[in-house]
Amino acid sequence: MKHKALAMAIAGALGHPAAWAEEQVMPEMVISLPRPAVVTNNPSPSAEVTQDQMREMNVINVEDALKYTPSLFIRKRYVGDRNGIVASRTAGSLQSAWSLVYADGLLLSNLLGNSYNFPPRWNIVGSEEIENIEVLYGPFSALLPGNSAGATILINTRRPQQFEAHARVQGWTQDYKHYATDDTYRGHQEQVALGARVNSSLSWSFLFNHLDTHSQPINFATAAVPTANSVAGTPVTGGVAYTNPTNVSSMMFGATSLDHSVQDTMKIRLAYDFTPDTRAAFTYAYWQNDSFSDTRTYLRNASGQPIWAGSVNIDNHNYNVSPIALAPSDSNTKNQLLGLSLDSRLSSDWSIELSASDYSTPRDVTRTPTPTTPVAGGLGQPGSAGGRGTITFGDDTGWRTLDARAIWKPGQGTKNHTVTFGYHYDHYTFSSAKYSASRWTDDGSIGAAPSSITLGDTRTDALYAQDAWKLDPRLTLTLGWRTERWQAFDGFISGYAPIDSRNDTYHSPKASLAWRAAGDWLIRGSVARAYRMPTVTELFQTEKIGALTQISDPNLNPEKILATDLTAEHALRNGNLRLSLFDQRTDNFLTSQLNLITNVNRVQNIGRTRVTGAEAAYEMVDFLMPGLDINGSLTYTDSEILSDPGNPALVGKKVPRIPDWRASIFASYRFDEYWTGSLGLLYSGLQFGNLDNSDTNHDDTGSLSRYATVDVKLGYRFSKLIRASFGIDNLTNENYFIGPHPFPQRTYQAELRVDY
Repeated sequence: MKHKALAMAIAGALGHPAAWAEEQVMPEMVISLPRPAVVTNNPSPSAEVTQDQMREMNVINVEDALKYTPSLFIRKRYVGDRNGIVASRTAGSLQSAWSLVYADGLLLSNLLGNSYNFPPRWNIVGSEEIENIEVLYGPFSALLPGNSAGATILINTRRPQQFEAHARVQGWTQDYKHYATDDTYRGHQEQVALGARVNSSLSWSFLFNHLDTHSQPINFATAAVPTANSVAGTPVTGGVAYTNPTNVSSMMFGATSLDHSVQDTMKIRLAYDFTPDTRAAFTYAYWQNDSFSDTRTYLRNASGQPIWAGSVNIDNHNYNVSPIALAPSDSNTKNQLLGLSLDSRLSSDWSIELSASDYSTPRDVTRTPTPTTPVAGGLGQPGSAGGRGTITFGDDTGWRTLDARAIWKPGQGTKNHTVTFGYHYDHYTFSSAKYSASRWTDDGSIGAAPSSITLGDTRTDALYAQDAWKLDPRLTLTLGWRTERWQAFDGFISGYAPIDSRNDTYHSPKASLAWRAAGDWLIRGSVARAYRMPTVTELFQTEKIGALTQISDPNLNPEKILATDLTAEHALRNGNLRLSLFDQRTDNFLTSQLNLITNVNRVQNIGRTRVTGAEAAYEMVDFLMPGLDINGSLTYTDSEILSDPGNPALVGKKVPRIPDWRASIFASYRFDEYWTGSLGLLYSGLQFGNLDNSDTNHDDTGSLSRYATVDVKLGYRFSKLIRASFGIDNLTNENYFIGPHPFPQRTYQAELRVDY
């Protein structure tokens, strides 16, 4: 009876008619669940997004699929944004190193840094090839490093069992109107995913994706309004007065970072079954991006001509618009991923999992003009006619990883163990060389020697063990231990003294107790110690950003994290309810801060922070009526800086970039066999960007806005193979900012897809 009930449940989950019949002979079928070689016996709260759910969402880039996931925010500022880092219930929207993203067990997270410049490499995956996405919250698994303190995202792609083909064409348009910008920005994307099983042993899959898109302005050229009146400078009109986040009257000269990006991705994956219990897979992915970041001036002289730079006068105030404030830039990157994995069941008690990856950037070039005087008295766009500039090469930057683990399940009966133990290795290499160039658009015009160089490596070797011990049929105790040997070496910053190598060892115990209570409730309490190691650029990358020198620190301590979670999950007839209480204390919290003693902005450890909150997540199929599926979440978070020896006045302030409230709802409805529709709502509450919480104006550029957005989509299936849909993101045209960046206004999307 137990086997029959299990078979019926699986059939129901797959939509098999046997699930609705009392007695029916089922044909033999093979069921495989895609699980990456990353986490087993996960003791963390989790969420999932399926391919069926994705198809009802407005998904262009892969990260769009996570838009309605509980307590998760992807900092995607426009279609094709390369800086879509992950924020979670305990990690802010600039803490990129507090999350992990894997695709089929291969690491996509860019842990070379801890800011917007180091996003996961989402482009390596195409939305058409995804089977499902799992999200784990917190560092409660010994199998994962301390970067899992925020969230771990596991992307699982399909394993083709026969020939299949998926093609999709998409287009979108956005009318953006804000400040003095009034324009339309468009883009399109084409994607093809193919796969087949050649014989009983070999399968292959192939992905190609092309994207061409234009963004709204992502930043603005601004200055504070001078306190004194002046008649100096060329009289101009068109400047936009606004109030900055700290309530200082300011003036806006123009829009910057209007990005035109062309991206191409190609990937092939081969899998071979040596035996029914042993399987190997090879992955090669290539992604390239060509981006031009343009600017627009708002300023006009008395003749109506555009003014780009120089001394100007607006409303009897004199401003000096720097020649580089409205200068464009250009970048080209080429990225590739090589991955190998092997999993084998050696016996009824033993299995092994191996994975290795190599992510590299054969080409990474950024070009920026550096004019010292305005072009033609300020009438020409800086850099438009060539001229001097800087060209920065980041070639040979990347990372390598290796994971080897064994899983042992000794004995049977009521007291079962599942013991996982293994080894982890990662090596991150950062290389950046900046050259002065006589022509900023020409790589061949650079000087013989770089004007600045930054180099550095980190390496981690970890041993771990975890035992999920089933004390009785309703009680499971999971104990884990992780020991990490971390090294930082070969650090070099031009103009500074040689940097000594470092070598430290850290230990992270984990514990979780799960109780299967009556009434289909699962109650689990988890506690974990974790260490988030400093990244290469936090240690070694010192650079000048505008007028501000950003200084790294090779002596930084790792963030020491103590995380606790109490979760109750209730299995409903057609869904699930999860309630979680969480708390995370971080010693040596790493951030960029103005040091009051040295008066220099630098990355530093600031003492201790606390993030405490509650989360509710709910999902149900056929909610209230057949065909209506719904999932939603509500999260409240209270955060606090508990200590900061470098600036004691910050004690008691909120941790930056963690909103007090988050909420999401996504509902899809199947009208009939042809029509489907969906509705999504997102809300984000009060948050601060500055450590001292002085940014109290949340409605202008530079701020962190409260916002509520609505997305809709309507789909029509012409046949079993062809489907078209039309969607609108930000239906109510909400105008909001995350930092200096305005997020998209109302955007219309259309797509046509073929599935064979």
